[in-house]
Amino acid sequence: MAKHLVKSKSPLKGKGLDTNEIKEIDWHDYKAIAEEQQRTGLGEQGSAVILTAEEEKKKGDLYKVNGFNAYASDKISLQRALKDIRHEQCKNKKYLNKLPTASIIVPFHNEHWSTLLRTAQSVIDRSPPHLLQEVILVDDFSSKEHCKQQLDDYVAEHYTKVRIVRAEKREGLIRTRLLGARAAKGDVLIFLDSHCEVNINWLPPLLDPIARDQKTVVCPFIDVIDYETFAYRAQDEGARGAFDWEFFYKRLPLLPEDKKHPADPFKSPVMAGGLFAIHQEWFWMLGGYDPGLDIWGGEQYELSFKIWQCGGMMVDSPCSRIGHVYRKFAPFPNPGVGDFIGRNYKRVAEVWMDEYAEYLYKRRPHYKTLDAGDLTEQKAIRDKLHCKSFKWFMTEVAFDLVKVYPPIEPTPMASGEVRNQANEKCIDTRFKGQNERFQLESCIKDGQGAGGEQQFEFSWHKDIRPKSRAVCFDAAHSAPKSPVILYNCHGMGGNQRFKYNLQTNQIFHPVSGQCLDCDKENLEVFMNPCDADSETQKWKWEKINLKDVKKDWSLPLD
Repeated sequence: MAKHLVKSKSPLKGKGLDTNEIKEIDWHDYKAIAEEQQRTGLGEQGSAVILTAEEEKKKGDLYKVNGFNAYASDKISLQRALKDIRHEQCKNKKYLNKLPTASIIVPFHNEHWSTLLRTAQSVIDRSPPHLLQEVILVDDFSSKEHCKQQLDDYVAEHYTKVRIVRAEKREGLIRTRLLGARAAKGDVLIFLDSHCEVNINWLPPLLDPIARDQKTVVCPFIDVIDYETFAYRAQDEGARGAFDWEFFYKRLPLLPEDKKHPADPFKSPVMAGGLFAIHQEWFWMLGGYDPGLDIWGGEQYELSFKIWQCGGMMVDSPCSRIGHVYRKFAPFPNPGVGDFIGRNYKRVAEVWMDEYAEYLYKRRPHYKTLDAGDLTEQKAIRDKLHCKSFKWFMTEVAFDLVKVYPPIEPTPMASGEVRNQANEKCIDTRFKGQNERFQLESCIKDGQGAGGEQQFEFSWHKDIRPKSRAVCFDAAHSAPKSPVILYNCHGMGGNQRFKYNLQTNQIFHPVSGQCLDCDKENLEVFMNPCDADSETQKWKWEKINLKDVKKDWSLPLD
């Protein structure tokens, strides 16, 4: 274990592990790995399932009720092999020989048969048997018939370490996880979603940091299982979890020290969501999830904040990789009443964020009027554990968050309408959504436009976006007349990075090396090779901060 994670050479902090004969060993099951490498067939080695034209006609009904291509999932073995996509150093990584046992908690509601069982099967097939205490499938009052007696019968016939716990009414994700945690018998609780597949040697990298310090919480790298083809691929090679001041989950780049150790766990301020490992004693010492949080929303922030503020630590473990199906759409309504997410966020803010809660309320003023319920128990936990302030968290843990997501939003470099000088028309996105194109329209300020969306910001993120919305101009191609679309703002530059040339009035796109252009007759907007003499490439912002725009233009291309 690298020095930047482990504080001392003494093996273990916490209770329950015999420190005699502690050493590091290779946990790989090479026989099982070799057998998996020989598997062939649909979806094997994490490959894509491509349906025939006839099969495409049959997938619709299952797609509607699952939000992913369940027809394709059903064509794949429950024991399919996955390609080992870990960093090469993970293949030589050793972990403590004495690790705690794990209870795997899988909440589900009307989950599709094959994705639910493949989740459980992958855990059983790829976990050292003596470390796997159990897999608990926690049913949040499912109505589909296959989730009832059929599932009971299948589990009883095929598994000895899988059991089912059922809610007596619809509880929502948070309380369903708590139901599973209360039933667990293992030393460590590992929460998964019900459409996951764990990869090679996934378990020891999650348990090792906890064996060394019971107050360490560990998150795996989450890979992508394509919702259409079930192809397995990496999402990225790591980033630190964060948030903005509307509580949207965000990410921060790895620190230079972490990049030197690509197979070692690295500290992360916030977990992404529902995939993580935590020692059972530590989970309950923290009060578990706040039971006052309703359905879903805010639970990863609540748990992350109190882990850090109350004396724990959270890390991501690059050598533990788990695939997850990100649904194309939510297939069923949630059971929540009113703005339950807003109430959840307010509970988190009021208990853990101290004066920083005001930054959340500044962006969501109506949260102030929401009834967050009784917070007595949660505040008592904070007092009992002598938890640190949120200022400490922002200073010591999420120390670089404010540089990327400042609590007080900086003034845009330019704003208002964006008018083309060739035809005196304005860019109008007309409240369109992700992946949609937009064009020029008559300018509303000239009294000719009606019902359009012509107020924009050249934001401090150096992107262009409709005012008060989180979609940005995005140009992904470098060919002449390539499209500009709206895409969810990510604040990371790239396809969404623009510059404004005060000398020529051109809007320049560094990645493609092209400039924003238009057809003054059919009003189409696109990217074209830059031409300082072209009138159709000259754009006038309604309001502009000359100093900031000039400074931005002078910066090296990023």
